[in-house]
Amino acid sequence: MSNSNIFLFRWTRRTFSRGFCTKKKNLDFTKVEISRLPTVIILGRPNVGKSALFNRLIRRREALVYNTPDDHVTRDIREGVAKLGHLRFRVLDSAGLEAEATSGSILHRTASFTANVLSTSHSLLFLTDARAGLHPLDQEVGKWLRKNAPQLKPILVMNKSESLFDVDGSLASSANEMSRLGFGDPIAISAETGLGMHDLFLSLQPVLEDYMLNESAKENTCGDESSFPEADESKLPLQLAIVGRPNVGKSTLLNTLLQEDRVLVGPEAGLTRDAIRTQFEFQGRTIYLVDTAGWLQRTKLEKGASSLSIMQSRKSLLRAHIIALVLDAGEIVSAKRSMKHAEVVIARRAVEEGRGLVVIVNKMDLLRGKNKSASYEQVLEAVQQEIQTIIPQVTGIPVVFISALEGRGRTTVLHQVIDTYEKWCTRLSTARLNRWLQKVMSRHSWKDQAAQPKIKYFTQVKARPPTFVAFVHGKTKLSDTDTRFLTKSLKDDFDLGGIPIRIMQRSIAKKDVGGSSKSSHPIGRVALRIKSDKRDKGDLVESKA
Repeated sequence: MSNSNIFLFRWTRRTFSRGFCTKKKNLDFTKVEISRLPTVIILGRPNVGKSALFNRLIRRREALVYNTPDDHVTRDIREGVAKLGHLRFRVLDSAGLEAEATSGSILHRTASFTANVLSTSHSLLFLTDARAGLHPLDQEVGKWLRKNAPQLKPILVMNKSESLFDVDGSLASSANEMSRLGFGDPIAISAETGLGMHDLFLSLQPVLEDYMLNESAKENTCGDESSFPEADESKLPLQLAIVGRPNVGKSTLLNTLLQEDRVLVGPEAGLTRDAIRTQFEFQGRTIYLVDTAGWLQRTKLEKGASSLSIMQSRKSLLRAHIIALVLDAGEIVSAKRSMKHAEVVIARRAVEEGRGLVVIVNKMDLLRGKNKSASYEQVLEAVQQEIQTIIPQVTGIPVVFISALEGRGRTTVLHQVIDTYEKWCTRLSTARLNRWLQKVMSRHSWKDQAAQPKIKYFTQVKARPPTFVAFVHGKTKLSDTDTRFLTKSLKDDFDLGGIPIRIMQRSIAKKDVGGSSKSSHPIGRVALRIKSDKRDKGDLVESKA
């Protein structure tokens, strides 16, 4: 390795921002749709830091990183949008490759997945471990790449180089050793600390920029950045998380919805570890789909990658808009109940967090036989009754019966998810709500007319989920019974069944009732308080007097 490269490696942090200022004119990656960005895949043997580099490039800790010498943490292809200087590209984190993988094993299936993805990638980062030196498995991966990706020229990257100093020539010695793989001089980086990212940027820059310019030339755009269409910000994408206990068919359902083999499936319980997030289009709507690891109770016995998977599944639930809770039809028939404790926790957590919930009963193909109709009716009745029992505050939660293995029910699931999402995003005008309020209050049979709350007006201050504020005269407050009545009436009259609805109340002093300007202040204060919610900080809060 030359002295100049060593100098850049040692002083990357100091020159980081300065080195990324050399971008070509009229080529702005931020103007390009995600689906049209070039794709870079990270490959290598197990435990060389592929997931750590993936997290560094996307600038978030999404991929699970854990030191497991005897196991593989990453098993599926994970996708994200990388930011490196002015470069933007889709980056794929892959499972570790091993030559000893036997046919049908998990390692063999992950290698097959990786080989299929290589055909759609535009660049390849071959990651090695500088501390361990040239490993025999690195040479096997090199042979595998020459066989499965002859069209790609790998960029050799030497990770974990932060501990190697050139005082004794250890960095140069390790680089010379890695060059024996036949893919040129390696780039010394540290995914953990961020060192060497400038050298990686310089290696990727010509490849990615040439790709973008060639794509522009095909469309006769000559690289004009105005040719790249900007995303429609008025139509937010739908975030859908698939959750449930292990081995109920979550990954099979994701592959069915995408209509491709995107994640690893098999009879092994707990096969999925990372929360795999992918994007697809359905009837003109963008959907971000997340397949989570099986939801289990985290105990002291759960350590390492399994514990991290459980935590990541819970985070995915909080980020999603709609939760698809997957149940096993076979287990419902045998156990004569639809939900176990873990599934009850998921359903209640989704409602408490204000998310839309869709229950999906999978593996209906197992109910075929002599008692098919009886089994179907048994499952239908058990699921509906138990959902209403454990979540009485939300009525009309949709239940869809499918067979993900056979591909039956895909369209029904997506239509139901979109319908729930549109209800979840509902906004009703204040004028419409107050006309509704007059009718609904007149048909309610109040036990004590003197104690009847006098609601001045009713307004929606937030969507996702729909949140309303009732402004009440004086010190009289709405009872829990009154709130449940208003909630039920909202769901029945505005078709908002199946989603959580929140009703808040605020008292108005009598001196403010006469329509003075002071009456508008409480709405502003309530709206401001709700707008500051960290989980929904992107939602706009609207209120009308």
